[in-house]
Amino acid sequence: MIVRRLLRSCLTSQFSEVPFATLIKASSISTHDNLGEDRPQFPGSRSQWTEKLEFIQPDIYDGIPVYRVMNTKGQIIDQTQDPQLSEETVVKMYKVMTQLNSMDRIMYESQRQGRISFYMTNFGEEGTQIGSAAALSSEDLIFGQYREAGTLLWRGFSLDQFMNQCYGNCEDLGKGRQMPVCYGSKGLSFVTISSPLGTQMPQASGAAYAFKRQKNGLCVICYFGEGTSSEGDAHAALNFAATLECPVIFFCRNNGYAISTPSREQYKGDGVAGRGPAYGIHTIRVDGNDVFAIYNATKAARDICVSENKPVLLEAMTYRLGHHSTSDDSTAYRSVDEVRYWDERDSPIARLRYYLVSKGWWDDAKEKVWKEQNEKEVLQASARAEKKLKPNWTELFKDVYHEMPQHLREQMKQMQEHVKKYEEHYQVKSFVK
Repeated sequence: MIVRRLLRSCLTSQFSEVPFATLIKASSISTHDNLGEDRPQFPGSRSQWTEKLEFIQPDIYDGIPVYRVMNTKGQIIDQTQDPQLSEETVVKMYKVMTQLNSMDRIMYESQRQGRISFYMTNFGEEGTQIGSAAALSSEDLIFGQYREAGTLLWRGFSLDQFMNQCYGNCEDLGKGRQMPVCYGSKGLSFVTISSPLGTQMPQASGAAYAFKRQKNGLCVICYFGEGTSSEGDAHAALNFAATLECPVIFFCRNNGYAISTPSREQYKGDGVAGRGPAYGIHTIRVDGNDVFAIYNATKAARDICVSENKPVLLEAMTYRLGHHSTSDDSTAYRSVDEVRYWDERDSPIARLRYYLVSKGWWDDAKEKVWKEQNEKEVLQASARAEKKLKPNWTELFKDVYHEMPQHLREQMKQMQEHVKKYEEHYQVKSFVK
């Protein structure tokens, strides 16, 4: 057989300059492959030969474990995993988490009273945001989805700035053009949130690739929910980041529900982390209600991104205690008992307070003082924002082009004439002139 193949090769390549020895070597390799003596050389996979006809079954293994540091009572399980953060840092974590909680409660009620048009709370997910934000460099670029207000609060976005955005007043950095909770801050390296689901993911991959080219020692973090992982943008982002080796952390907040769709109906595999190895991405699953576990995992993920120029997929397992938004009534698809169970059993705020008390860094007296101060600051910021005028309505036409094109100038002129003619039908006194 070998002789026949060699003769055929010689006859078909009589005008070729390929040495006869090379033909013998090539034939030998091919023969060995057929005998199963070498690993398959197919491009795009890492595997071995097998003569067993077997399908991979998704339910025959235990799945990716969940990394944790503290138990539900705030006790460190393995002392080698204690991040050894200072009292100042841990107290700041607790204060930011509780302030976010207070802001959510007050702004949710403001929407119910008709003072703002829309709001989304972060109840139950405070640990994912604060733990990750604390582990990043202040210059690392953040792409949020819409439940990452805590990361901005950690970086110094003021209560007044939050309120100005939600009320859409003249001091809103977005000039009143965005829905409430679509925050953004160039100064704090936080890309403005976009309402369409998943658009931030491929953008994050692109930004991380630019960081890689610049060699600036920074990374990108992109937050998304398990529901967003079903979007096509998620696949594109993960695959681009893996193949281009981009320094980006894909931080999945798996809170159990994509609006009203429970995770058991969202996917059939081992969560979102189960997809990481298939993309060739470093992957970890973390207890999202354990702020220290999130801190450790994000810090380690950042080290991989910066030192190796590789992406990381981090799945934070948590639970959304609040409604998806003020447009949602979660009692229509989950029981009150289910929510109460998670709130009482595993609150990230309560867990961190247990830790603080055990260290002697917090007590009931400090809690009382902070709670009163905290709520007062949030209420005052809300009141200030509500009293401010709305931006001049002409801002609607600006900042799209460097120079306003003729068709927009014509539209703005038509609007000016319309408002002037029907001024009594518009609350013009509420807007900056």
